[in-house]
Amino acid sequence: MSGEKLKVLIADDELQVLEIAARKLREAGYDVVVAADGVEAWDRIQSEAPDIIILDVNMPRKDGFAVLQDVRAHPPQGKWRPVIIVSARTELADVREGMGLHADTYLTKPCTMEDILRAVRLMAALIPMRIKDGA
Repeated sequence: MSGEKLKVLIADDELQVLEIAARKLREAGYDVVVAADGVEAWDRIQSEAPDIIILDVNMPRKDGFAVLQDVRAHPPQGKWRPVIIVSARTELADVREGMGLHADTYLTKPCTMEDILRAVRLMAALIPMRIKDGA
């Protein structure tokens, strides 16, 4: 990504979680786009083309799994984007559903901001490899 900041979209309907996560991501050097529900997330994904997408599952108007399906069916700018699911839905069936929809990782709440930052750093490291493979 040649020295430019990566853009991260984070979507969560819990505004306090959204504010804290956005602040921590900015402090870690990322450009941040926020969305408070799934419809807003999909709109921002299309307009902002973030490099990395973080989705809560339980959101109003459109859940995170539906947004993930849209991202995989209609990739922004025709390019793969890593998607991190961060959800209170911790049952194995939920994790399997997320991974079956091609989430790149699935974190269960409660998790720490460091867990999220670690996942973002991992996804950032994968982006050049995916580009090299022509994805």
